[in-house]
Amino acid sequence: MSSLDKHTEKVLFSDKVIAYRVAQIGAEITSQFSTSGDSEPPVFVGVATGACLFLADLVRQIHFPISIDFIRADSYGSGTVSSGSPKISFDLKLDVTNKHVILVEDIVDTGNTISCLIEHMKLKKASSVSVCTLLDKPAKRKVHFELVGDGKFYSGFECPDEFVVGYGMDFAEQYRHLSYIGVLKPEYYMK
Repeated sequence: MSSLDKHTEKVLFSDKVIAYRVAQIGAEITSQFSTSGDSEPPVFVGVATGACLFLADLVRQIHFPISIDFIRADSYGSGTVSSGSPKISFDLKLDVTNKHVILVEDIVDTGNTISCLIEHMKLKKASSVSVCTLLDKPAKRKVHFELVGDGKFYSGFECPDEFVVGYGMDFAEQYRHLSYIGVLKPEYYMK
C-alpha cells in the first residue's frame, strides 16, 4: 500500500475490474469495425492527460490496424469543478479528414469538453466521431452532445457523483498512477 492509497475513501473499480471491462470494450470496438466493411482504420485520439492509461490498455485490445494521436482540452486547471469553457491547448498531429475518429476520454461528466472536441473533429472533417469513455457521470451532464456520422458511445462504467482519482485521473496532477479508481477523501481536495 502506498501512502497515496490512504488518501482514498474507497475503491470504486479495482485494477482487475477495470482490465476486464477494458477488454470487453476493445472486443466490442474490434467487432464493430471488423464487420463494418470499411477499409479505413480509425484514429484513436486520447484526451490528454487523464485518458493516457485507459488509451494504452484499450488499444492493446484492438485487433486491426489503427492510428493513435493525442489532443488536450483544458477545463479544470487544478480545481475540482470544470470551468465550463474548455480550450484546446494541444492539437492533433494526424490529419483526420474523412477518417473515423474515436475520442478516448477518462470521464465524461458535464459534457462540455467532449462536446467541444466533437465539434473540433467536425471542423477537421472527420467522417465519423465516436466517444469511448472509461467513466460516464450522467448526474453532472449539462451539455447534450451529438456524435458524428455513424459514431458510437462506448462507456466503461457509470460513475457516481463523487470526486474520483486513479487510473489516469488526477487532482492537481497527483494520483494518476494509482492502478484503481477511488474516491478521494474531501480533506485532500478541499484545502
